[in-house]
Amino acid sequence: MRVYLLVGIIAAAVAYLTTPLARWCALRWGAITAVRDRDVHAVPTPRLGGLAMFLGIVVAIVLASPLPFLAGVYDNPRALVGIVGGAGLVVLLGVADDIWDLDWLTKLMGQVLAAGFLAWQGVQLYQLPLGGVTVSSTRMWTFLTIVTVVVAMNAVNFVDGLDGLAAGVLAIGGGAFFLYCYLLTRATSGDYASLSALVLAALVGACIGFLPHNVYPARIFMGDSGAMLLGFVLSAAAIVVTGQIDPEQISRRQSFPAFLPVLLPIAVLLLPLLDMGLAIVRRTIQGKSPFHPDRLHLHHRLLALGHSHRRAVAIMYVWTAVFAYGVGALVVFSTTTVLWIFAAAVVVAVLLTIGPLRGRSHRTPGVGTA
Repeated sequence: MRVYLLVGIIAAAVAYLTTPLARWCALRWGAITAVRDRDVHAVPTPRLGGLAMFLGIVVAIVLASPLPFLAGVYDNPRALVGIVGGAGLVVLLGVADDIWDLDWLTKLMGQVLAAGFLAWQGVQLYQLPLGGVTVSSTRMWTFLTIVTVVVAMNAVNFVDGLDGLAAGVLAIGGGAFFLYCYLLTRATSGDYASLSALVLAALVGACIGFLPHNVYPARIFMGDSGAMLLGFVLSAAAIVVTGQIDPEQISRRQSFPAFLPVLLPIAVLLLPLLDMGLAIVRRTIQGKSPFHPDRLHLHHRLLALGHSHRRAVAIMYVWTAVFAYGVGALVVFSTTTVLWIFAAAVVVAVLLTIGPLRGRSHRTPGVGTA
C-alpha cells in the first residue's frame, strides 16, 4: 500500500505543480472557455488542465518502475505502452479540441483510434468469467473494448460541467476502484502488485493534485483533454482487471464482484453515464443532435433546485461515493451487510439532494424573497 501511496503523491505533486504551466499554455494558445448561455462560470476561463494530469500520471508511472514491489508489473511493458500511449493520443486530441473546437465526428474518430491502439497493445476485453468459459470472437471483443473506452471518455466529458466536479468524482470513484483492485488481486493471485492498481493510484493522485486549481471558482478547467483522459484511464484499468481474474481461484461468495469486475467502473461512472443517457434521449426526442448542448444536465438540475455551486458538486460527490464504495464493499463484506449500509447511505444522499425542496415546503405562503 505504501508504494501505491507514493505513486499517488508523486502524481498529485506533478499535477499540482504543472497546472499553472498548463494554464499559461492555454492562455497563450487561445484554449479559453468563453461564457455561453449553458455555462455556469461568469468569466472566460482557460482549459488544458488535462496536460497537467497526464504529466502527473506519466511521471508517477515512470518513477515507480525501479521499485522491486512493482517489478512484475513492468515485466510485460506492452500493456503499459498501450495505456500511456493511448492516453497520450487522447490528450493530444483533447488539446486540439480545446484550441480549435473540433467537430464531433473528428473527435469520435480520434477516440476510436486511441481505443484501438489500446486494444492493439493487448489491453482488451476477451472473456467474461461465466463458469470459466470464454465467449464470442476476438473481433467482437476488440469491438466491445473500443466501445467501452469511447463511452467512458464521453461519459466523463458530459459530467464535466461544474468546477471541480469531474476531477472530484473520478478521485472518489477511482479510490474505491483502487481498493477493489488491490484487495481482489490479493485474493485471486496472492500478490498486491497489479497494473490496474498502479494506474488507478496515479489517476487518483493526478485528480487530487489538479483539484486545488479547479474547485469553485476555478482558475483553470480540465477541458476535453482532461475529461477524455480520465475516462480512458479508468476504462483501461477496468479492462486490465477483467483479464487478470482466474475464475477457478475465486470462492463462491466472491463470485459476484469478481465475475463482473466491470461493475465497479460502471458504479463509478453511474452519474456520468446516466447524465449522458438522459441527454441523448432528451435531445433525440426533441429532434436535435445528441451532442447539442443544453442546460438540463444533472448538475444544472441541482442548481435549479436551489443548491449553491459548491453544494451541488458535493452532492454529486456523495452519490458517487455511495455507488462506488457500495459495490466495492462486496469484496469485503457480505451482500446483506452491504445492502443495509447502501440503503442507509442512499437515504442520506436523497435527503441532501432534496434539501432545498424540503425547505420550500415548510415556508409560509406569501413569505419569502421578492
